[in-house]
Amino acid sequence: MIEDVAITDNEFLRQFELEVGDNMARIEYALQERKIFLTKYSMCADMEEQGFRDIFIKAVFEEVKDRGIHLVPTSPEIASFLRKNRRKYKSLLPIGINI
Repeated sequence: MIEDVAITDNEFLRQFELEVGDNMARIEYALQERKIFLTKYSMCADMEEQGFRDIFIKAVFEEVKDRGIHLVPTSPEIASFLRKNRRKYKSLLPIGINI
C-alpha cells in the first residue's frame, strides 16, 4: 500500500529521505534544543503526481511526534501542509508559534 512508506533520517546530511524507485524526496532539518526546524522540502514531480507529498510529510510529522520534540516549519510547503491539517498536528508546534 502506498501509505506504508519507510522514511530514513540521514543524520549526516540532516534530512529525512523517502526513496521510491530511482527517485528520492527530502526534507532538510536543523535541530535546536527541543525543536526541529523543517527548512527545505524537495520532491520530484513524478512522486508528487503519485501522491507521495502528503504521505511523506505525515511520516516525518509522526517521527517528530515519536521523538517528543516540537516542530517549526520554515519551508513553505511544510507550513502549507500544517495549515491544512492544523487540528491533527497543532500539538507539535512550540508554544507561541501559530501557523
